[in-house]
Amino acid sequence: MPRMPVLFVGHGSPMNAIEDNAWSRDWRRLGQSLPRPTAILMVSAHWETQGASAVSAATAPETIHDFFGFPQALFDVRYRAPGDPALAARVADLLAPDRVVQHPTRGLDHGAWGVLAPMFPEADIPVVQLSLDRARPERWHYAAGRRLAPLRDEGVLIMGSGDIVHNLRAADFRRPEAPPWADRFNETAKRLILAGDHDPLIDWRTLGPDAEASINSAEHYLPLLYVLGAAAAGEPVSFFNDDVFAAISMTGVKVG
Repeated sequence: MPRMPVLFVGHGSPMNAIEDNAWSRDWRRLGQSLPRPTAILMVSAHWETQGASAVSAATAPETIHDFFGFPQALFDVRYRAPGDPALAARVADLLAPDRVVQHPTRGLDHGAWGVLAPMFPEADIPVVQLSLDRARPERWHYAAGRRLAPLRDEGVLIMGSGDIVHNLRAADFRRPEAPPWADRFNETAKRLILAGDHDPLIDWRTLGPDAEASINSAEHYLPLLYVLGAAAAGEPVSFFNDDVFAAISMTGVKVG
């Protein structure tokens, strides 16, 4: 079984799940080019917990429509990928002794199905979600990615879904050009990722005002740290959907 790559996907708007645009087409091409995973472990910006991590252990996770103000067509989407309770248990073992709650009913939020629907439209690959325990510091999330890395040799595709730059308060979607600080931080992050220099990305506040404005509340950034943690030194790195729209980065990262 080939070692699976790890992916970070800049997911942007939920509408990308149903729109035919450059971003969704790139996700589709990526899904077609990857080795077929036995399962997917998804770390999404849109599942946050406090005091413990949680994994979705449902056998048939529901499609969660965790947004408002969008067209009915988006609420009609059902991404019917199966769950994988055995993988959920394996994740808990890898993260032990830290506590991981096996959530019996948790479905897939739009950070997960919004990118998986274009990438794997048949919805026939089991998906497990891992929450972001916001009580943990950034370095714990990076270390968790490292602890989860053995899954790559078991056919599991580890994916993070968020945005390197995500500041909705600064975004003006009537003017899609990015603020200078958003472009600068996106380029800084890419340079550090290519160099394998992860420490400044973990301790992102040391990167100054551009990072503070770009990362903002951090839930969209933290999934990147899992992906970087699961990467091995010297692996090839490439970027896809490398675009900053308003104050949201669509840049994706493939390692391996």
